[in-house]
Amino acid sequence: MKESDIIRKSISGDALTLEEAMVLYAMPVARLAYAADILRRQMVEDENVVTWQIDRNVNITNVCISGCRFCNFHCKPHDTEHAFITSIEEYCEKIDVMLALGGDQLLLQGGLHPSLGIEYYEGLFSELKRRYPDLRLNALGAPEVSHIARISGITVRQTLERLAAAGLDSLPGAGAEILSDDVRRRISPAKPSAQEWVEVMHEAHLINLPTTATMMYGHIETPRQRVEHLLRIRDLQARCPEGHYGFTAFIPWVFRSAGTQLESECAIPPFSPLEYIRIVAVSRLLLNNIRNIQASWLTVGKETAQAALHAGANDMGSIMIEENVLSSAGAHNRFDAEGIQQAIREAGFTPRLRDQLYRPREYRPQGA
Repeated sequence: MKESDIIRKSISGDALTLEEAMVLYAMPVARLAYAADILRRQMVEDENVVTWQIDRNVNITNVCISGCRFCNFHCKPHDTEHAFITSIEEYCEKIDVMLALGGDQLLLQGGLHPSLGIEYYEGLFSELKRRYPDLRLNALGAPEVSHIARISGITVRQTLERLAAAGLDSLPGAGAEILSDDVRRRISPAKPSAQEWVEVMHEAHLINLPTTATMMYGHIETPRQRVEHLLRIRDLQARCPEGHYGFTAFIPWVFRSAGTQLESECAIPPFSPLEYIRIVAVSRLLLNNIRNIQASWLTVGKETAQAALHAGANDMGSIMIEENVLSSAGAHNRFDAEGIQQAIREAGFTPRLRDQLYRPREYRPQGA
C-alpha cells in the first residue's frame, strides 16, 4: 500500500496492520505531523483548544520489589533508613495545598510493597474521601493492581471493584513502559508482565473505570516494539464495551536516564525532539480510537511540547504540583498554572482547564 493510502486509511478511522504501521512510522516527520494534525482536528470537540489539568502526584510509598533498572526513587523493604509510607496527616497537608491552587485530584502512585494488600488501600481511599468528599483519586498503575490482587489472594476484577467502592475514580496508565516481555525482563524483571498490564486495563474497562495509557520510550526498545506497543493499546481500546470510558488519553514520554542503573548498563540514545514529534504523530495516527493525546512537557520541555500540539497532541497534562520519580532521573522542567496557560497560548491555542474525564473546569484558585 502507498504511503498516501496508509495515511488516508488512518485518518478515516480504520485500523492499520502491523506492516502498514511500520511504513507509517518510517515516513518523514513533517508528513506525519501534518497528517496527525488533520486527525486531531477531526477528533477533538474544538480544534482551537488545548486542555490542561491541576493535580498533585503523591507517592504512597517508595518501597518496591519490582527491580526496575530505570527508577532511582524506589528502595527495598529492608532499607529502613529510607523507606516510607505516607501518613494521613501528610496527605492532608498536600491536599490542602493542591486545593488552594485550584486542583481537584490526587495522582496516587507507589510501588509493589510486599505488605500493603487490598485492606490497606481500601482504608486509605475511604479515609481520604471521608475527609475530602469532592477529591478525585486517580490512583495505582496496572502493575500495582496486579500485585495487590496477588498478595491479597483475590482476582483483578475483585481488586478493582473493591478499590472503586472505596473511592478510586480512575486508573492511570503507569507501568506500561513497553508492552513487550522481552523488554520488560531486561528493564523491570519483577514487574507484572505485558499481558497482566493488559488484563488489568481490560477489567477496568469492563466495570467502566476510566483509565489512561502510556508508553515510556527511548531506552532499549526497537521501533517495531514501539509500534507493537501502540497497536496493543489500540486493540485493547477496541475491546472496550460501547458506552464505557476505556482509555480517555494516551501519554508517550521519553525515558530520563540520569543516574539510573539502566544508564550504566546500556547505551541510552540522546533525546531527540524530532523523534518525540514522530512518536506523538504516530500515536495519534495509530490510536485513532483514543480521543486525547498528551504532550509530556515534564520530560521533553516547553518548546518540544508546544511543537507536539501541532503534531497530533491536544492536551498538555497537569502542572504536577509534586513529582518525584521522573525528577530523580533528571526531569526538571516545571510549570505553574499561569505558565502552562501561557505556553498553550504561545503555541496558538486557547487553554482550557479540565478534569480527568476531560470535562471543562473553571480555574478558581483560592484567594483569586
